[in-house]
Amino acid sequence: MLSSTVSSKILRALALKEGFHFEETLTGFKWMGNRAKQLGDQGKSVLFAFEEAIGYMCSPVVLDKDGVSAAVITTEMATLLATKNLSLSQQLKAIYNEYGCHVTKASYFICYDQKTIKGLFEKLRNHDGKDTYPKTCGRFSVSGVRDLTTGYDSNQPDKKAVLPTSKSSQMITFTFGNGGVATMRTSGTEPKIKYYAELCAPPGNSDFEKLKKELDELVSAIEKYFFEPEKNKLQAKPE
Repeated sequence: MLSSTVSSKILRALALKEGFHFEETLTGFKWMGNRAKQLGDQGKSVLFAFEEAIGYMCSPVVLDKDGVSAAVITTEMATLLATKNLSLSQQLKAIYNEYGCHVTKASYFICYDQKTIKGLFEKLRNHDGKDTYPKTCGRFSVSGVRDLTTGYDSNQPDKKAVLPTSKSSQMITFTFGNGGVATMRTSGTEPKIKYYAELCAPPGNSDFEKLKKELDELVSAIEKYFFEPEKNKLQAKPE
């Protein structure tokens, strides 16, 4: 199974427990479709791929997001659950109980000044001196950093990112000691700096409201200390 790197890590949690192969790709179904083709050529069957912006690839027949097959399979799943007197939301809660609750939050800031955007990301890359990233974000400790602009990944033995890198776009992912993950990236088509944040709890921790509150606090810290919207004159997403 596949997902883009800005999407929920729930598939990773399933893969760790169930033993199937899981990979992340760059953002966009062209990356997942091409990787699915490569894996298919190797004799593997890619059963599912998804991206956080509500796109699903439910079979290897169409190597792209396909709303028709996704609707059919969702209907089939809902019908099966109905025979057990279960709803889709109840099944989702059962998945969270089994594999850990995953809470997500995504938004963006608007900025038309490329110099400001570059300066924002360069400050994160040279936080406490040259080539040093933040160790904390407010009260939250940073446990890992992956920078797909420079190719750096603190979690790899050789410190080199596995996914393709591009110096023409900005993209940094921070992992936190509390199980949080946040990616900051520029849009390729709009004057936006986007962020995708998620709190990944271990199995047994299914207090959704408590987790949501902690994620909200993490996002507030990211906005305050990493984006610095007032200093950088960023426009918040319209309500």
